[in-house]
Amino acid sequence: MLMRPTLRFDIRGKTAGMAYFELNLIRLNPTLLEQNPDNFFTEVIPHELCHLLAYKLYGRVKPHGSEWQQLMRRVFGLSPRTTHNLDTSAVSRSINYRCGCGEVALSVRRHNKVVRNQTRYLCRKCGEYLKSTVTDAA
Repeated sequence: MLMRPTLRFDIRGKTAGMAYFELNLIRLNPTLLEQNPDNFFTEVIPHELCHLLAYKLYGRVKPHGSEWQQLMRRVFGLSPRTTHNLDTSAVSRSINYRCGCGEVALSVRRHNKVVRNQTRYLCRKCGEYLKSTVTDAA
């Protein structure tokens, strides 16, 4: 028997939604939902729901495999796209770095990797290592 999934509105960043099939859970980005309600109801929620349905009906399958694609087409009549095309400028944060070329914006995720000394990034143009303009970063 299929149970109604739990919905949580707690994803941040550029991700619109995520499905956790073993938990029967869908997490949604509240900021993107507020800015794009029609798109969420016609694309994002059906996309995530098909992940849960694919798991319930077929077990572990590829996330965007043929079973998921068939459900998108048959249940919702949608083209099975794997990514959204929402404007994420309101939820995108970046940290400025500099090199010989000038300033380069790095995502928060990449910035945090630099801060934790997990990596360093090279400028694609001049080849210099990027240096943070934030005083407490590496």
